Amino acid sequence: MLAFMFPGQGSQRPGMGSAWVDQPSFEIAVEASKILDRDIPRLLIDAPGDELKDTANAQIAMCVMSLIILDAIERTGLSPTWCAGHSLGEYTALVASGYMSFEEGLQVVAERGAAMQYASERHPGTMVALIGISDEEADIACRKADDDVWPANFNAPGQVAIAGSPEGIEKAIAYAKAMGARKAIELQVSGAFHTPLMLDAKDRLRKALSQVRWNASEVPVVANVDAMEHSDPDEWPSLLSAQLINPVRWHQSLRTLGTAGANALIEVGPGGVLCGMARRVLPEQKVLPAGTPRDVGNLLEEIAGNDWVSTRVDRSQGEGLSISERVVVAPTGGIFQPRTDLATRIPGPGSALPRRRDAVGANMPLGEALPSSVDSWNTAGVISTLPQRSSQRSSADHSGMDIQVGEEIGTVSGTPLRTPFEGRLIGFLVQPGERIVSGQPVAWLRAGSSPTTSAQHLRSTARSATKL
Repeated sequence: MLAFMFPGQGSQRPGMGSAWVDQPSFEIAVEASKILDRDIPRLLIDAPGDELKDTANAQIAMCVMSLIILDAIERTGLSPTWCAGHSLGEYTALVASGYMSFEEGLQVVAERGAAMQYASERHPGTMVALIGISDEEADIACRKADDDVWPANFNAPGQVAIAGSPEGIEKAIAYAKAMGARKAIELQVSGAFHTPLMLDAKDRLRKALSQVRWNASEVPVVANVDAMEHSDPDEWPSLLSAQLINPVRWHQSLRTLGTAGANALIEVGPGGVLCGMARRVLPEQKVLPAGTPRDVGNLLEEIAGNDWVSTRVDRSQGEGLSISERVVVAPTGGIFQPRTDLATRIPGPGSALPRRRDAVGANMPLGEALPSSVDSWNTAGVISTLPQRSSQRSSADHSGMDIQVGEEIGTVSGTPLRTPFEGRLIGFLVQPGERIVSGQPVAWLRAGSSPTTSAQHLRSTARSATKL
């Protein structure tokens, strides 16, 4: 079973997006630019190191870069059983797992970066990686310094990052070296992250997190704060708030993944830093980088022949086709938005909607069969009730709304999403603002009780509908 790891700030480097410019997945950067009203491609391709070191730039650049790579991996059919992210990477992991939408995830990351930049300017600090020292010894060194310095990242055995004021860092390094630390490496960050010096950012971050529409997911994420799996979306606002001023328990998180059964770990992002840590903590597991198009292209070959790899199934065209239940799939990749008057059919928090597309069949062709009844669909864990997500939504109940052939039910990055079927709309299978891929199931319709259309004709209609 696969675990995806997402790197945080410090792994960024100038030109990290250059290798991806000609790849289809680079459209993620263009979409991010529209959402944030910033030139994200320039940041990924042309920004110098000093510009990328600024927190407000580094965090959004790393998040988008990892999401570009995630999109490329998803196109191969690979999907994770677990996710985890280091510091900032935890937010990327939550977007990847579906707890946050693509749009809201980017907005929260941008706000987090700006808030942390503000806190860093008010309380200047930095971070240093101590090599050759235990967690306990690093903590003792910080305590002996008797200044503003604390352990910030428990990265791997013998590697601990400390953070604090320049004066506090200098004192702690002296104590650490006296206890056997071999070296101290300054990190490419502009603040003392995961320490009380970030308190000025906490209220601003809490407000941003409170505005997120949190979704249910079947892919648990291992949290930095306690190194435990979490799948309850209601827990994440407090976990992320606490993460801001508490240390990242990374090697403990890796051990949680190993104990849970992760056979392979893929670093979804540039740099390869997390791969090095994972190899030290979990020497028996396969650890793979995915920072370049070549890396992604090699993934399937690297893990070929292992029955523990989760891949999406390319189901046969029309075999076992049902004439009562239908899904409408995306004609292209991009950001999904439902038609305004249909928005209440989006599953809300507490629904059993899965995030992993292989659970529904991400490459399922138009007209693929669904379970023959609502009960069996619910039993399969795909969808349960469809409650409204907020009081701002219309109170109208669109259950049973009749949809005609060719009717537009939403858009995917501006491209109309039209149904090749007529029937009653039961609900949508993705969230508003979610980044979806071509061929992903989006809406669930139920045909009339006495349909006369043959399966063969439905398949033909489905194929032609992709041209609408």
